[in-house]
Amino acid sequence: MVGNLIETIHEAVLTTLEAISTLLQPAILRAELLAHTAIYTTSQKPPTSQDIPPVTLTTVLDVEPSAFKDYLSQVGPLFDAFQRTKLESEDSGKQMLHQDISTAKNDELAPYRKRKTSILKRDQLLPTPLSMIPSVYFDENFHLENPRTFDVVSEYAGVIRQPFSTTGDRDSTAANSTPQSSGKALITNTMLLEKLSWYMDTVEIYLIRSISQASASFFAALHSLRGLQAAFADSSAKIKKLREDLVYLDEEIVVRGFEIISIKRRRDNLRKLGDAIKQLQYVLSSASSCEELLNSGQLEMALQSISYVEQLASGTLDPKIGGQFYWLLPNPSIRLTDLRQLQVLGGLFRDINQLRLRIGKGYEARLLDILLGDLRRHISGVSPRDILARWADIAKRTRGATDASPSTRTSVTIAEKLREELVPVLLGLGQSQYLAAASTTFREAVIREMKSLIRQHLPSSTDDDNESVTSASTRPSGRRPTQQEKSSILSRNLRALSPEDAEAFFVKVYCGIGEALRRLSVQVKVLLDFTSGMKETPKNVLTPVQSQGSTGNLAVHPPSLSMECNPQEEMTQALDMSSLLEQAVDKTQSELTKVLRVRTEQTVRLGLTDFLSYFTLNRLFVNECEAVSGNSGVALKGVVNNQLHDFIPLLHEVEKQKLVQKMESEKWERIDFKPQDALALAHIVQSIITDPPAWLDYTDASIIGLEAGERNLQLNRTPAEPTSVAQQNKKDSPLAVIEEEKFTLVDSAAFALRGIEKYTILLASIPGMANEISTALLDYLKLYNSCTQQLILGAGAKITAGLTNINTKHLALASQSLSFFIALIPYVRECVRRRLSITASGMAEYDRLKYLLQDHRSSIHNKLIDIMRSHATLYIRQMEKIKWDDEDEVQRNVSPHMETLTKEVLTLQRVLSKYLPALSVRMIVGRVFVSYKEQWSKAFNGATVRTEAGRARLLRDAELLEGKLDKIDGAEQLGFHVINIVKAKQIPSRPKASRNMPSGDSMPA
Repeated sequence: MVGNLIETIHEAVLTTLEAISTLLQPAILRAELLAHTAIYTTSQKPPTSQDIPPVTLTTVLDVEPSAFKDYLSQVGPLFDAFQRTKLESEDSGKQMLHQDISTAKNDELAPYRKRKTSILKRDQLLPTPLSMIPSVYFDENFHLENPRTFDVVSEYAGVIRQPFSTTGDRDSTAANSTPQSSGKALITNTMLLEKLSWYMDTVEIYLIRSISQASASFFAALHSLRGLQAAFADSSAKIKKLREDLVYLDEEIVVRGFEIISIKRRRDNLRKLGDAIKQLQYVLSSASSCEELLNSGQLEMALQSISYVEQLASGTLDPKIGGQFYWLLPNPSIRLTDLRQLQVLGGLFRDINQLRLRIGKGYEARLLDILLGDLRRHISGVSPRDILARWADIAKRTRGATDASPSTRTSVTIAEKLREELVPVLLGLGQSQYLAAASTTFREAVIREMKSLIRQHLPSSTDDDNESVTSASTRPSGRRPTQQEKSSILSRNLRALSPEDAEAFFVKVYCGIGEALRRLSVQVKVLLDFTSGMKETPKNVLTPVQSQGSTGNLAVHPPSLSMECNPQEEMTQALDMSSLLEQAVDKTQSELTKVLRVRTEQTVRLGLTDFLSYFTLNRLFVNECEAVSGNSGVALKGVVNNQLHDFIPLLHEVEKQKLVQKMESEKWERIDFKPQDALALAHIVQSIITDPPAWLDYTDASIIGLEAGERNLQLNRTPAEPTSVAQQNKKDSPLAVIEEEKFTLVDSAAFALRGIEKYTILLASIPGMANEISTALLDYLKLYNSCTQQLILGAGAKITAGLTNINTKHLALASQSLSFFIALIPYVRECVRRRLSITASGMAEYDRLKYLLQDHRSSIHNKLIDIMRSHATLYIRQMEKIKWDDEDEVQRNVSPHMETLTKEVLTLQRVLSKYLPALSVRMIVGRVFVSYKEQWSKAFNGATVRTEAGRARLLRDAELLEGKLDKIDGAEQLGFHVINIVKAKQIPSRPKASRNMPSGDSMPA
C-alpha cells in the first residue's frame, strides 16, 4: 500500500516540478559524485570480488497482508480524499510552474546576489521532487535481501583500498589473493543511510501536503452530514404526528363503516339464500321431469332438459330459456347461484349422470342400428359377380388415372344420406358424453360382423350330415360336442369341399368382406367429415357446420347443437375411427388364414386353371384390403405365397408324369396339328413381344366363380384377330408352322407343346416366380429330350409302345419334333426374359438346352446315315462272294443286293422327303451318297472280272445304281463314278481252254 502511495505521489508531482528538479542538485548527491570522482581518479585499480570480504545479509521477514488491515482502514479514507483532490493539486502545480518560470526570467535581469538569494528561498519553500527517489523503491516486489536490489540501493558502491607503494608490493599483493582488513573500510554506509532517510522525509512531506489539501473537503462533508441529521429528526417528528392521526381515524370512522358493510352483506346473503332455496327446488323438480322424458323415449328432449338442469344448478342458465320453459324456471327474476358445491346435490348429480348414461346407451343403439343396418343392406344389395367385375376393372386401371365412375358419384350421394341420419345421433352422443364408449362398441360390433360374414358361409361344424353317422354314433347320446370336436369336424368338412364348392365359398366370403370394408370406409369418412366440420364457439362448445346441400333444420334450440365436452378429445376420438379399418382387416385375415391353412393340401393339388383363379381371388382381395385400409395383410399373403411355392413343384411333377406316360404310349405316327394346338403355338410365338390376352384371362376376375363349362368356353374362345401363325396353321392344318417353316409332329410333341403353354401361362400370371417357373420349364423340355432319346435312339419304344423296330419314319418324326422345339426355344426364352425377376444364369440355360436338342437331332441324322452305311457294308460282303465270270452269274440280269440297296435308298429319300424339310433331306441323303461313293468305289475296284461277259455283268449292277438313283440330289456322281470304274477294268487275254479253269490266285483283294 505504501509503495502504491509513493508511486501515485511521484506521478503527480513529477509532471509539475520536473523542470525545477533539473536545476537543483542536493548536497549529498554532489558529495557522492565527488567521492566517486576522487576514488576513480586515483591510480589504484578497482577491487575485485576476491578483495571484498563476505557480508552476512540480514533476513527480511515476510509480513502477511492481513497485518496491515487496521492501518489500511485508517489510511483508506485519507487516501480517498487524496484522490478527490488530485485534480486540484494538478491545477495548483501548473500555477506554481508558471510562477517559477516568471521568477526565473526576473532573476536573469537582477544582480547575481539577488538571484542567488531567490534561489535559496525557493529551495527552502519547495520540497524535493519525487523523481529524485530511485524507482526501485516504488517496486511492489521490493526485497532488500535480493542481491540485485541491494546493488541498486547501494548504487553499486565499492570498497576503498589504500594505494600501493612499490611494484614489488603490488606483485606480492597480487600473489596473495587474501586482502588485509586493516587497509580497507566501507565509506558509503553513512552516505546510504542519509539517502534513505532523505527519501523517507521527502515522501512524508508529500503525504503531509496531500492531507492538508484534503482537510477542507473533509470538514465540508462533515458539515453536510450534520444538516442531514437535523432534517431526519424533523421528518421523524412529523411521521409520529401522522401516525397518531391515523389511529384516531381507524378507531372512530373505519370500524363503524365496517359494521355498516357487514349488516348490508348479511342482508344480501339472506336474499341469496332465499333465491338459492328456490333454485334448488326448481333443480329437483326439473330432474324429475328429465327422468319422465327418458322413460317415455324422448331422448332429445331428455338430453336437452338435462343440459338445462345442469345450467340451472351451475347458475349459468340464460334467462330467455327460463322464460320459454316455465316448468324449468317459474320465477325468472331470482338470482341464480352455483349450487354444484352443495353436498345435498351430490346424489342428484349422480342421478343426472345415470340419466345421461342411459341416454348415451340409447343413442348408441341408434348408431349401431344405422351403421350396421347400412352395412348389411349394402352387402346384400351387391352381387359377387358385380364385385369381381369391379375388382377386375380396378386391376386393369391400376396404371392409369380415369374419371370418376358413376358408382363413385352414387357412393357420394349415399354418404350424404348417411350423414343426415348420423348427425342427430352423433350430436346426442356428444352431449351425453358417450361418444367414446359408443365408438368402442361400434368397433367391437364391426369386428363381430366381419367374423359372421365368414362363419355364415362355412360348412357345418356338427355331424348332422349323412356321412357322419358313424362319428355321431360314437359320442354318448345327449352330449354336445366340445369346441375341439367342432373345430375338428369343421376342418374335415373344409377339406372335403370340392374345388368348385371351395371356390364358391371363397368368392362369397371375399366379396362380402371386401364390400363390407369398402362400405365401412365410407362410414368412417362420414364420421371423420362430421368431426372435422365441427366449429368451436366462444363458450368452448362444438357445433356442426351446415353443408351446402342441407335443407332441413337439424335442431331447434342451440343447446341441442352443442357438444359440451373437450373439443380436442372428441376430435381425437373421431380420428381414431380410422384405425377401425385396419383392425377389421387384421381380424378377418386372421380368420381367413386359418381356413386357408386347413385347405393347403387340397389347394396345392388343384389344376392350373383352378389354382390361378384361387391365386387371383386372393390377390384381388389383398389389393382391396390395402386400397381401403392401407394394410395388405402379411399373414394372408404369407400363406398364399407358401402355397404357391408348393404348387409349382407339384404341378411340375404332375406334368412330367403325364409327359412320360404320353411318350411311353407314343406310336410315333404323324398326326394332324389341331386348331387348339395351333392356337397354343400362336400364343407362345406372340409372347416374344407381349403376353397374349388369352393367357391374361386366367387371372381375370370375371371368370372366377363361373361353372366349368362357361369357364372353359371363356378361356378357349377364338381371338377376334388371329395372329399370322394361327392363320398359317389354319391354311395347313396338318402341320405346325413357325415363321414359314413347317413341322410334322407326333402326338407327344403336341402334348408337350400344350404343357409348355401351361408353364408360360403360369409365368404370365405370376411373374414374381419367374425363376422357379423357368427352371421347371427347362426341366420339362429336358425330360422330353431324354425320353425321346431313350425311346428312339435307345429303342425303348419297342418295349413301351410295342414297335417291331425303329425305322426311318420314327427317326424322321423324332428329328422333326426336335427341330420343332429347337425353333420354339427362342420364343420361350424371350417370353421368360421379359420378366423383371429373371436372372442371367437362368437365361443361359435356354441356350444350353438348344445346343442339347441340336446334338440329339444330329445323333438321329447320324443314326440314319449309319444304318444306310451298315446296310451297304452288308451288301458289299455279298458282292465280294459273287463270281462274275461264272456262267450262271453271267446269265443273271442284276444282283439282288443291288436291287435291295436302290430300293432302300429310294425309300429313305421318300420317307425323309415326307417328314423332313428339303434342306435336311438333302443334307442327310448327300452324306449317305458320300459314304456310298467311298464304299462302292472300293467294292467295284475290288471286283475281279476276267471276261467281257463278267465285266458286262458287273456293269449292269453299276448301271442299276445310276438308273435308280440318278434322280436323287447328290446321286449323279455315284452311278457315273462306279460305271467309269467298271469300264476301266482290264480283261486279261488267256487261252480258251483255261477259261473255265478255276483260279485259286484270284481272290478279291
